[in-house]
Order: sequence, then C-alpha cells, then structure tokens
Amino acid sequence: MIRRMLASFLRILLRPIMRLLFSVKVEGNFDTQGSSRVVIIANHESFIDGLLIGLFLPVNPVFVVHTAIARQPMFKLALSLIDYVTVDPSNPMAIKSILKLVQQGRPIVIFPEGRLTVTGGLMKVYDGPAFVAARTGATLIPVRLDGPARSTFARLRGEARRQWFPRVRISILPPTRISLPEGGTSRARRQHAGEAMRRIMQHMMFASAPIRPLFQALADAGRTHGWSTPIIEDVRQTPFNYRQMLRLSLGAGRYLAAHSAPGERIGMLLPNLAITAASLIGATAFGRHIAILNPTAGAENLRHAIAAAQIQHIITARAFVEKAGLQATLDALPEVEFLYLEDLRPGLSLKDKLWVLIASYLPDRFITEASVDDEAVTLFTSGSEGAPKGVVLSHRALLSNVAQIRAVIDLNRLDRIFNALPMFHSFGLTAGTLYPLLSGIPVFLYVSPLHYRVIPEIIYDRSCTALFGTNTFLSYYARFAHPYDFFRLRYVVAGAEKLSNSVRTTWFDKFGIRIYEGYGATETAPVLAVNTPMAYRPSTVGQFLPGIEHQLVPVPGIQQGGQLHVRGANLMSGYLRSSAPGVLEPPVSSVGTGWYDTGDIVSLDEDGFVRIEGRVKRFAKIGGEMISLESVERIATTASPEFAHAASSRVDEIRGEALVLFTTDATLARERLLAAAQQLGQPELAIPRQIIPLAELPLLPTGKVDYVRLKTMAINA
Repeated sequence: MIRRMLASFLRILLRPIMRLLFSVKVEGNFDTQGSSRVVIIANHESFIDGLLIGLFLPVNPVFVVHTAIARQPMFKLALSLIDYVTVDPSNPMAIKSILKLVQQGRPIVIFPEGRLTVTGGLMKVYDGPAFVAARTGATLIPVRLDGPARSTFARLRGEARRQWFPRVRISILPPTRISLPEGGTSRARRQHAGEAMRRIMQHMMFASAPIRPLFQALADAGRTHGWSTPIIEDVRQTPFNYRQMLRLSLGAGRYLAAHSAPGERIGMLLPNLAITAASLIGATAFGRHIAILNPTAGAENLRHAIAAAQIQHIITARAFVEKAGLQATLDALPEVEFLYLEDLRPGLSLKDKLWVLIASYLPDRFITEASVDDEAVTLFTSGSEGAPKGVVLSHRALLSNVAQIRAVIDLNRLDRIFNALPMFHSFGLTAGTLYPLLSGIPVFLYVSPLHYRVIPEIIYDRSCTALFGTNTFLSYYARFAHPYDFFRLRYVVAGAEKLSNSVRTTWFDKFGIRIYEGYGATETAPVLAVNTPMAYRPSTVGQFLPGIEHQLVPVPGIQQGGQLHVRGANLMSGYLRSSAPGVLEPPVSSVGTGWYDTGDIVSLDEDGFVRIEGRVKRFAKIGGEMISLESVERIATTASPEFAHAASSRVDEIRGEALVLFTTDATLARERLLAAAQQLGQPELAIPRQIIPLAELPLLPTGKVDYVRLKTMAINA
C-alpha cells in the first residue's frame, strides 16, 4: 500500500517536471476498444522510455523488463516503484508469466525489440510479444517514442548528437489485433505472429512521422541532427552542413521568386549538385514549384513538358549547358526565358543577403508554412507511351514516401549514401536525395550514373555505405570495380528495372554484397515495395511499404497474378498533359478515384512478397496465348547469363504477333533457348523465332532498356 501511494505521489510530481524538461507532447487517444486484455507495444530508444510511458499514458501497466536490466543497481530504485515482471528471452518459459498477466486483465508494456536501438530505427522484432498478443486475443496499442534516442540516456552508435533534454513526442496509434492462422506447426504460427508484429511496428513508425512541407522539413532536420552537421557533398568536394543548405535554399528561392510569379512552375535543367536540391526546396518556400526536366529528352519532348506544365522560366547553368552540349536544345525553346546559376549570387543585393543570413537562423518567422497538400515538384514520364506526361507530386507525397522508407531501412548518420541517379528520375530525387537530406544521413551526389570507372573509385574514396542504382548501372559498376572498392557498402538497392540473376550473383560472388531489389513508379513518389535485411526474398521486390493499399485486378488470358492498383499518401496529385496545358488530371483507375493503375502484372506470396510478372503492355498474344516478354528475357538470360537481352514483338499475319529477341550474344541460337525454356518449364511459344544481335542494347538516361526504340527496330526488322 505504501509503495503504491509513493508511486502515485512520484507520478504526480515527476509528470510536470518531465513535461517541462523534455517538452513532452502526447498525440493520439488511448483506446482499448472496451477490451480488458491490453498489450502496449513501443519502440525502444532509451533507458527513460519506460518512465515516459508510465508518466504520460492514462493507465497503470505492468512493465516487462529484461532480467539483466532488473539486476543492475541503478534501475532497482525505479523498478521498486512500478509493477513489473522480469523475463529472460532465452528462457522459453518466460512467456507463460506474461500470458497469465494478460489473461488476468492487467495492461502490460512490452518493447518488442528487446533492446535499445543503436541505429535510431527499428531493430529486430522478437516473436514472443506477438505470440502473447495473438494467443490472448489482446488489443494491441502501438506507442511511438520520438526524441529519447537523441538524449544522453540512449545508446546510438558513433558520434550521434546528444542532448540532455531533447524534445519528446509520444504518439498513441489506433488499436489493432494479431490473429493466428489455423493449422500449421506451433513454430510457424509463432513466426507468423512475429511477422505481423514487425509490420505493425513499421506502420507505427510511418504513421507517426510528422509530415511538413519540404522547407520546414529541412529546418526540422537541422534542429534535430545539428546545424553544423555535414549532410551533402557533390563533385565540387565541398561538404555543406544544414545551416549552409538552409542558406542556399533561401538564397536560391529568393532569386527565383524575384524572376517569377507566385504559383508558377519553374523548369529545372541541372545535374546532381547541392545547389540543385537547394533550389528545389527554396523555390517551394516562396510559393513556386519546380518542374525537373530531363536534359537528354530532346527538344521535342521538352516542348511537350513545357506546354503541359506551362513553364515560362527554366533555371540552368552555363557551365552545364556547355559540358552537356545543350545549347542547340535551348535555342530550340524560344518560348521560355532561361535563368542561370552563375547569376544567382550577383543577382542578390546586400539587402537580400542580409535577409538570407537572418532568415537562416529564424526560418519559421520569415517563411510562411505552405500546405502539405500543395504541389511541390513535377516530374515527367519518359514519353514511351506518347508525349511525356507531367506527374505532380505534393509535399505530402514526397515526405510520406521518405517516412515509408525510413520505417523499413535503418540507415543513419554513420552511413553515407552515394547517389548518381538524376533528380529528374523519382528514384534519384526521393530515395537518393530527399531521404538522406531530411533524415540526417550524409549523401554524396554525383553528376552522372554513366561514369562506370569513376563511380567505384568515389564510393571507395568516400567510404560510402549505401548505393542506389538500376540493374544496368550496377552491372557496369561490378564490371569495372576492384573487389575492394565496395568494402564499406552494406546497402545496395536496385530499382527502376528488373534485377537480373547474373547481376545479383556477380555482386555476391565478387563483393560479398546482397542487392536489395525494390519497386515503384514515378506516380507513387516512387517507392512501393523493397526487400530489406529483416524481410528479404530472392526474385521478389520485397513487401509493400507501410501505408500502401493495393488491389490485384484479374486480366483475361493471364493466369498468374493480376494488374496492380495502389493507393496511399505517397500517390501523385495527378497528371499534366500537353493536350490540356496546366489542367491537373487526378488519379483514377478501374478500382476507383484516388487509385493508380500501375499497368504491372504482379503476384503476392503467402508472406506478402511482391513478384513482378510483367507489364500489361509487355505481353504478346501468340496463337491465342498471352506470353510475357519478361519470361522470354528470363529464358534468354538462363541460356546466356553473361550477356544482355531484351524482347519485343511485331505483328504477324498468321499468329497475331511474333516475338523478336535482341541480344548482345552474337552466338545465341534458338536451340539453346529451347533447352533453357525446358529447364524453366516455359512453353515453346515463348521461344522467339527471330534473334537480332546488337553490340549494346539501347538505354534510356535512367539506365532502363529503351523498349520504344526496340519496338521500332522489331517492326522494321
């Protein structure tokens, strides 16, 4: 009785003290849905997590404490004031005591990770807590702690920025439950529960992430990770810290605002540089929107993009125009006015520079926060299905995708990302630039992914630990890299095109590195699914990110999988078309408004891993049968793994369509393809009758195979 009275007194005393010291903010409602069996699950950031939960949640729970922690003298006093039960994860009988407490109606608090995070993100989630919740039918209440990891009570690796009293946010998410499947072994059912718990925790990390406009998100990152923290570097080899990036953004934004109207879309023709990212973010701070143009698209496609987005000004650089040989392209665009980076600094008056200096220290007072649903950036499709379309992405879409990536990938400030993917490509913009910049992860921006000999050297020299690329680029990097160039890499993520088995095997054999394949679309900002160390399955693109809704719509003639339609916070605002300049066309599919039809045929296994079967438009109807062109390429790769292959089709008067295979293997014959098809269990209809050898397959600037050009070659063959 005395202990309970003392605990209540200390709770009343400590709550206002902790609220004052840590500026504690509690979000969400504690809803048990009327259940008497409640399990509270939380991420584990520091030694004060339990204290924060005990003080600010409206219940008096029983805490599940690791036996080793309970033995330490420094925790004995605190534990004496609360209800707790000790467990040893290595003891299988430990779960029984927790089960008994839940069944008795006592709310319990469990940290499913079982240890403090040393990465700042989620770590391994144990099966035991999930099994308890599933076995008892308890209501799960996820609680996200954000802030304690930056305190002196945390255990982050390396020289993490520590504060005595960082701001703490406690987010209480809606309740949920875990159900166990019928049948199967006890071990399998336990693993199923553990997997469900991991997905709940990842969704918690995403759903509780604050979503603010780009400029405010940059300012928040500076406050969180330290203004003097070096965050971005480019080929000029001058690292920029957060304060410098904020000044660059403010200066570029003020310059662009002086030469444009509010709400105007400003075109951008620039390579991967720190000033490119700063200009994009800075423009949005002044109510302008950036439309990132592909400098290799050609004058005709650029005219379509300019018309669709109603672009009147384009920001570029004279040095870039000269090096990239773009002067003739620019001369063919007389309808727009060009602004040059070289004029930015001279174009700012002394008053402007003083304003930028002061605003960089007081950004919230000088910049009015935009709505997260406002347009942030416009990207353009490749034009493979006609004139390029503008894909309008809001602040919410970009920041939601960054939060989704953060929830499943545990990169932190000890890592360094190498990104050579251009920002006009959504993979290069969101994953390669905004994700590290807004997450406190240093990033090195490189001007072109095509410098195959140089890039491995830079990755080695800069000790980069993460690399984003396409299958094509990764194959060339592997070809020219020394086996030790990638000794620091721990994350290599492939997207934008299918990862071939030969590239996957080469990277593992030569460098000992597993490539994590992902999947996405420009219209989804772009990442939809990705393999990770905690959830990996070969020949798939991983599981859907948290917050992604999906439906598979059956396609006549295709037996395996269905056409993928998706919806989520990372979905585009809509399309801009040159046929209707400036008119935003919201996303809609056969599933309904607000859904996006990816055009991809996918299948899902029992664990939710996504397998890409092919694009709807990459199927050929031969003799009444639907044949996937990707399966044709898979046959060719099996028959000739050391070479590159791409399949297309043309009209055939007898069969409807005929397959055409383009290959860099000049000796590849139909007999070898037939043997490979038999090995893979593929029908003879999938064997192309026409094989065309090429020195190299034509590629788009993003590294993807140029199937539009191959289609033309197939028709004319």
